[in-house]
Amino acid sequence: MTKHNLKATCETVHFGGFSSQLEPALTVDSGDRIDVETYTAFCLKEEFPRDLITPDLQEIIRDLPEERKLGPGNHLLTGPICVKGAEPGDVLEVGLEEISLTQPVGFNLIRPGWGGLPDRFSEVSLRAIPLDLEQGIAEFPAGKGIRIPLRPFFGVLGVALPEKNVSSIPPGKHGGNMDNRHFLPGSRVFLPVFVPGALFSLGDGHAVQGDGEVNLTAIEASMKGTITLTLHKDMKLTSPVAETPEHIIAMGFGRTLDDAFEEALLQAINILEKNAGLSFEEAYVLCSLRVNFHITQVVNPPQRGVHAMIPKAIFQDGMELS
Repeated sequence: MTKHNLKATCETVHFGGFSSQLEPALTVDSGDRIDVETYTAFCLKEEFPRDLITPDLQEIIRDLPEERKLGPGNHLLTGPICVKGAEPGDVLEVGLEEISLTQPVGFNLIRPGWGGLPDRFSEVSLRAIPLDLEQGIAEFPAGKGIRIPLRPFFGVLGVALPEKNVSSIPPGKHGGNMDNRHFLPGSRVFLPVFVPGALFSLGDGHAVQGDGEVNLTAIEASMKGTITLTLHKDMKLTSPVAETPEHIIAMGFGRTLDDAFEEALLQAINILEKNAGLSFEEAYVLCSLRVNFHITQVVNPPQRGVHAMIPKAIFQDGMELS
């Protein structure tokens, strides 16, 4: 096992999407650990207060090569990371070991035509929100006595698809912009591999977010973290799943919440069949009795997201994905 350090620079980030043709920023062996850095606000370079953009991010804004501007998404991602030996059909485990904020400020954005109320707002509204890193809270609105505990996580964790250019906005079978607030330190995210090397990227740091991410963004923030990438040759997936210390998480994505819910439900049933030895009918009933379904996000068209939380504590003999 080797430890790597992947800083965010013009040579190690890309903007707007995933691509099977992009040159890797780093190549690792299965089981290697990586300290990784991510930045936000690249897409707001004309609107964001200049004093809140660090010199390193200013350099990326100024000098990012055109071939690393993939579009049409709006996320600045660090990567891709090539995992030696990864082949289509394998599964890549992303172990989230540490995640922390690197600046005492984040932002929230409303754009007309986006979010859970796309027709309600006619003007762009960009808010810089101070973050108290020492106490681990944000106060919003300022002076109203509402203190929000910070729970930073990476909104985007994804691998490349065979296509040359895939937008970073909608989540899908490759992971990507899943915006799942439960992907905290101690969690493991499992992604199907679609291209040689997997070509994994991450970013879209969120200081805190509620299920749904309803007004378009969370508190978007620059972050750093430590991850471990592990390759599984004997595990088969068609869409992402995850494991926290308390739950197995099945995820569903679809053009409507109904479609996303159905996919999450079928994914949960499949997990219970494979890992708990239940029949389809037994798993279906158990999902009604003890599995909780949450709206992950409604703001990343054309895909909505729903995730199912399967509590591990109900299994006398335990249950893990691998």
